[in-house]
Amino acid sequence: MNDQRPDNIHRLIVPNTGSLRGRGIYLLPNLFTSGALFAGFYAIIAAVKGHYEGASIAILVAIVLDGLDGRIARMTNTQSDFGAEYDSLADMVSFGIAPALLAYQWTLQEIGKFGFFISFLYAAGAALRLARFNVQKTVQDKRFFKGLPSPSAAALVATFIWFADLQGLQGHGGVTALVVLVTLSAAVLMVSNLRYYSFKDLDLRNRIPFAVVLGVVLVLGLLSIDPPLMSMLVMLVYAGSGVVLTLNQLRRSRSERRRARAAQRDAA
Repeated sequence: MNDQRPDNIHRLIVPNTGSLRGRGIYLLPNLFTSGALFAGFYAIIAAVKGHYEGASIAILVAIVLDGLDGRIARMTNTQSDFGAEYDSLADMVSFGIAPALLAYQWTLQEIGKFGFFISFLYAAGAALRLARFNVQKTVQDKRFFKGLPSPSAAALVATFIWFADLQGLQGHGGVTALVVLVTLSAAVLMVSNLRYYSFKDLDLRNRIPFAVVLGVVLVLGLLSIDPPLMSMLVMLVYAGSGVVLTLNQLRRSRSERRRARAAQRDAA
């Protein structure tokens, strides 16, 4: 009797595709993601055609839609791996490519290859920031971002160009230097280890402190006075807040280490 064992090496493994049939995607959150992607693509086309104000506003619209899709997914329990990947790809277009192209088209092209290099650094910084977020989102503190979020970096570049374009400052040498500084700073802050408050611990379904409501009303009131200027100032404050939060954390860590060493010496 010939008893042979099956050849496990050459055995054909057929995946179970039955479980994949009939599966769809959640419409509501991905609809907002598609809207953010559309706004980012519109910003690219507008920047190429020289409509810089429209391009800047489109990037800001994409930021609003990007903030809504995640919250809606969490509130309606419609989170999915597909939605997360789709959101990340849309973010690269709206907050990586669009702001870099906007800055290049508005003024950085006037300084040749160096302007091209600065624009590329911003796009690369956004890509690295998104990749790091994707691999660390399950381990980092949800209350804080590590590095400046790509939507905030995009808003920093877009609001500065929006304000400067309305003031007729395109082509001025000093303004070009400021665009280089803003774009490069945004790129560096995105890949830095600075801590930025994420606002994800604010539960809109529950009661919130009165100070939060007052702060929202104050921000909206300031934005209504001069939207380009106030938007730019808000983003500058948020970009600088990472430095303050990080320094405060380092100070607390040093204080805790000193207290721990003092306690060890007292125990000895």
